[in-house]
Amino acid sequence: QVQLVESGGGLVQAGGSLRLSCAASGRTFSSYAMGWFRQAPGKEREFVVGISRSGGSTYYADSVKGRFTISRDNAKNTVYLQMNSLKPEDTAVYYCAADKSYTAQVTGVMPGISSVDYWGKGTLVTVSS
Repeated sequence: QVQLVESGGGLVQAGGSLRLSCAASGRTFSSYAMGWFRQAPGKEREFVVGISRSGGSTYYADSVKGRFTISRDNAKNTVYLQMNSLKPEDTAVYYCAADKSYTAQVTGVMPGISSVDYWGKGTLVTVSS
């Protein structure tokens, strides 16, 4: 069993930055690819960024490429999401996700919501214009 707890969300002006953290319980953190999904009001949950179990491979959705950076510290059981140049369209609840599928472990790409093994409860990011 893995528990994921997000922190770092909040209200920021457009162009600003936030750093999200996701702390995982358990001793198997390094066995999972980690990632962040987000869900805006009235929209489906979407995969935004992912990182392989080793941290050597990452994936970014086109909408955040060049602005967001994912990293992980396996010694601290924590994954981070640095978000820069935030836009109002980045407003959403951000969910931390752990995925043990082979594809995700190697590439950081999570095939879909159904492949995620564990979810955090989410943290709200609001970007004002």
